[in-house]
Amino acid sequence: MSGEWFRVNVRVRYCECDPMGVAHHASYVPWMEIGRTEMLRATGRSYASMKEQDILLVIVKMDVRYRKPVKYDDLVEIRTRRCGGGRVKIEHEYEIAVVERAGVSCDEVAAIGSTTLGCIGRDGKPRVLPDELIVID
Repeated sequence: MSGEWFRVNVRVRYCECDPMGVAHHASYVPWMEIGRTEMLRATGRSYASMKEQDILLVIVKMDVRYRKPVKYDDLVEIRTRRCGGGRVKIEHEYEIAVVERAGVSCDEVAAIGSTTLGCIGRDGKPRVLPDELIVID
């Protein structure tokens, strides 16, 4: 799936917003995790199965840039793609776009981001990713 946008939609919940009905900046982090998790699941793997194999992925770097507000009850599309990596890391890019507001379709990119995940074992030491997850830049 390297290079292709994987897409998943999420409706913004009230608990993700501030008193003005705007999604709190911290809400974007779990949305990015949803994008990564569902993209991995679409390949037939899951974080649970990887954990059973002593393969843990931890975030070692994250960047989020906010462009427009996301509001309560908006439908957002989380766009996730692999953009690089190596033998022990995976890099992703994200777009969080509002695709429906107040029942009206739109496509407004509200935030962009990136993450770098490192592969470790339960002992906390770096380990090599499974072959099918390795992307060499």
